[in-house]
Amino acid sequence: MTSSKPPGRGPVAATVSFLGEILITAGVLLALFVVYSLWWTNVIADRHEKQAGDRVREQWAQGPTGSGGAAAPGSPGSLDTKNGIGFLHVPAMGKHYEVLVDRGTSTEVLNEGVAGYYTDPTPAAMPWDSLGNFTLAAHRDGHGAKFHNIDKIQDGDPIVFESKDTWYVYKVYKILDQTSKYNVAVTDQVPKESGKTRPGRYITLTTCTPVYTSRYRYIVWGELVRTQKVDQHRTPPVELTR
Repeated sequence: MTSSKPPGRGPVAATVSFLGEILITAGVLLALFVVYSLWWTNVIADRHEKQAGDRVREQWAQGPTGSGGAAAPGSPGSLDTKNGIGFLHVPAMGKHYEVLVDRGTSTEVLNEGVAGYYTDPTPAAMPWDSLGNFTLAAHRDGHGAKFHNIDKIQDGDPIVFESKDTWYVYKVYKILDQTSKYNVAVTDQVPKESGKTRPGRYITLTTCTPVYTSRYRYIVWGELVRTQKVDQHRTPPVELTR
């Protein structure tokens, strides 16, 4: 009795098999990249933001009282912004939502899991300034994704900024769910695109949209309605406890 060897794979079959292995490997690498971008960068950024926020609160507990920790209140250039100037609270984005606000909106700053206030093309006013627009940006996905749920905000919702000694309570009055990423007018000190024509005390939140892209920008505008002094227990305004 004679035995015969199974026929070997032809060149076409070998090529198909090789390409299949490459595609599987590429798929695994792509999946790992997605996990890194949308999960691990959040873990690292959240850890950094928490540590930086803890340092700010420690400095507040040790240093003299002053608006936003400012050396000369009312002048953004005089702020000690090494670890951030305060905390943004937006109940619509989560019951316990809180994010540190730091200086600048560069990728390097926002990748640390914070919200950053604009320094260009139009520098942000600070909440304690008599007039102006407190303009902020944060990532919508990855690196903390602090503005991921910005689409949950509705007209009339509160946005609260916490400085060392004051709660600044804003009320949302206009939302622009899509605009060009080159539309810098949305951060003007008088945000005319929101319908305002006179100087006031405004806040503007900006981020990318749709989710997982940077094609357009999502904008939320609010106006200051009241302030509340921070007590020794740092009791939050009623808007944050509902």
